[in-house]
Amino acid sequence: MQSERKQPEAAGSGSYLLAGAVLTGGLALDDAVVAVADGRIAYVGQREGLDEAALSGLEELELPPGSMILPGLVDLHCHGAAGGDFPTGNAGPARTAVDFLHGSGTTTLLASLVTASREDLLRGLANLRPLADEGLIAGIHAEGPFLSRSRCGAQDPRFLRDPDPGLLEEILEAAGGHLRTMTYAPELPGAVDLVRTLVQHGVTPSLGHTDADSGISAASLTEAAELMAAGVRGSRPTVTHLFNGMPPLHHRNPGPVAACLRLAAVGTVAVELIADGAHLDPDTVRMVFELVGAGNVVLVTDSMAATGLPDGDYELGPAAVAVRGAEARLASNGSLAGGTATLLDVVRRTIAAGVAPAAAVQAASAVPAAIIGRQHEIGSLRAGLRADVVAVDRDFRPVLVLREGRKLARPAVGP
Repeated sequence: MQSERKQPEAAGSGSYLLAGAVLTGGLALDDAVVAVADGRIAYVGQREGLDEAALSGLEELELPPGSMILPGLVDLHCHGAAGGDFPTGNAGPARTAVDFLHGSGTTTLLASLVTASREDLLRGLANLRPLADEGLIAGIHAEGPFLSRSRCGAQDPRFLRDPDPGLLEEILEAAGGHLRTMTYAPELPGAVDLVRTLVQHGVTPSLGHTDADSGISAASLTEAAELMAAGVRGSRPTVTHLFNGMPPLHHRNPGPVAACLRLAAVGTVAVELIADGAHLDPDTVRMVFELVGAGNVVLVTDSMAATGLPDGDYELGPAAVAVRGAEARLASNGSLAGGTATLLDVVRRTIAAGVAPAAAVQAASAVPAAIIGRQHEIGSLRAGLRADVVAVDRDFRPVLVLREGRKLARPAVGP
């Protein structure tokens, strides 16, 4: 990795120097430094590349021996944390969730909704808009309501429906331009027009909660990719939590998994993985990275209000959820109901599965940043980008988080 430089102009608050191994863009640079000034990354590279005048204006932040420096992580699928549930849209708890996640190293996130009644969906969107307007969240992800009943998972089947142009228009309007991604089932009547409308409005279609066969899945994702390549915001379509919420891969009936893996391998789509130890076996996580490459994987949490809190009874939108052994399941039928890990936890478990640390970090930073069209602002450690920086110890535990160059307090709740 080559050094990136933009010499810091002046000293003062928020002018910092961090030293350690730098992991960014799928690469590693040992014994490097990262300089931050005026909320931006000013320099990344070897210490000797900074002149004495620049060094004298920086406060060096002491990190434990063996520390690693990462870009701020980016979570595209996140329903809440620290007691705050994004689907309800209640402002106070939602802000608490965002503060917790930022302090845990997820400096950029989409607030994810779940399938609900029309009234609750529109209310949730309207209540999350101020957080997006303030830049606390990067936008909103709608997980439904146009999903398969047979693969609904924790989605409330009472409110699932076929794609409805009128309701979609209301959702887009209520989001106020902040809807970034929407999960949909391609086999439903009207799904073709749904995808086209989403792309026209700059929303990334994300195939998921589907019972479609391989052919329907491939055709839908390929068309979405072609439409997006025509110049609309967003790099390519995604797949919502691959393997979860869809039929398993079978050698005589490959289903959506085969299509998604094939298209990810050639860069047409990016696949989400909830690599938290509950949703996927570690061998499955390693296999996907080896098959499609880190540049086509998006690590996500699918986190819910229980993230950062002890076992107990919680809610995910309208559903009651029981968390036991940090595993969240619907109280009604025992289905998995979201995650309780932070994105840094997911990165750590991905590495434990046998994925190279730089690759795991890439899938949790640069790749998702590009999906939402923010790769020129966040997701990497490069001169000129926003100073979202996470320092971790040898065990990938957070020791320091900067967001826009400001030091964040460690979360007040958590394990």
